[in-house]
Amino acid sequence: MSLQQKQIHEDGLPGSEADLEPKPEWRPRFKSSGRLQGKVAVITGGDSGIGRATAALFAREGADVAIVYLKESEDAKKTVSIIESEGRKALALEGDLGDAEFCKKVIKKVIDKFGQLDVLVNNAGEQHPDKNITDITEDQLRRTFQTNIFAMFFLVQAAVAHLHKGGVIVNCTSVTMYKGAPPLLDYSSTKGAITAFTRSLAINLADQGIRVNAVAPGPVWTPLNPSGGATKEMLENFGEDTLLGRPGQPNEIAPAFLFLACEDSSYMTGQVLHPNGGYIVGG
Repeated sequence: MSLQQKQIHEDGLPGSEADLEPKPEWRPRFKSSGRLQGKVAVITGGDSGIGRATAALFAREGADVAIVYLKESEDAKKTVSIIESEGRKALALEGDLGDAEFCKKVIKKVIDKFGQLDVLVNNAGEQHPDKNITDITEDQLRRTFQTNIFAMFFLVQAAVAHLHKGGVIVNCTSVTMYKGAPPLLDYSSTKGAITAFTRSLAINLADQGIRVNAVAPGPVWTPLNPSGGATKEMLENFGEDTLLGRPGQPNEIAPAFLFLACEDSSYMTGQVLHPNGGYIVGG
């Protein structure tokens, strides 16, 4: 276990969905239309939250799915069983995505097992609330950037040789990139970097026929916030300031990832979708 993993474990992150009450809603809400039939997808942070809901939906739509997770093995086993219950193959890989060598191993194991890679979903992330910028330690700052944006570079670098014409990358940014988040200065900064990365990478890979887009969720009920990613005060009214007056559920966010992963979005690249409960933000 790396130093980064040990520190995150002490923080309680990424958090256990098995222990969370009420349970987040991950189940796909509609029958399959086969939009990812014959595809192979990698989903980081796929053990719980948005990642689990996306894995379940991708599997229902016909994809074999590899999930990557930090340490929550019980959650990962549950997600694997969900994928397999849809009649698809699953692979769970445990490790620190902030480690470039681990990212190379992830892609190698996916290719060894499935023989192809069609969709990469960079969803894993972490956040640590702080009232003042002076409260953010150098270690926390480096760790948040390492997990949230460096990991995306590492994984894309490892994956790009296997993503051929028609391949898709979908990154998870956040509403905090657009509207700001005073207690999440380092986290929201990484999400700004992810949006810029998405737009630039879309241009960079366009001539290879690889599309790159992103999803910017608003407040969503996942293990991340109650496991240390939010203060008690932040949780008291979590999501109530959205136009819909509540936090979203993971299975309300997953369809945005599906849309960007399949041919329904064939004329979209370099774009961001905003399932955020009604915050009006610039695109």
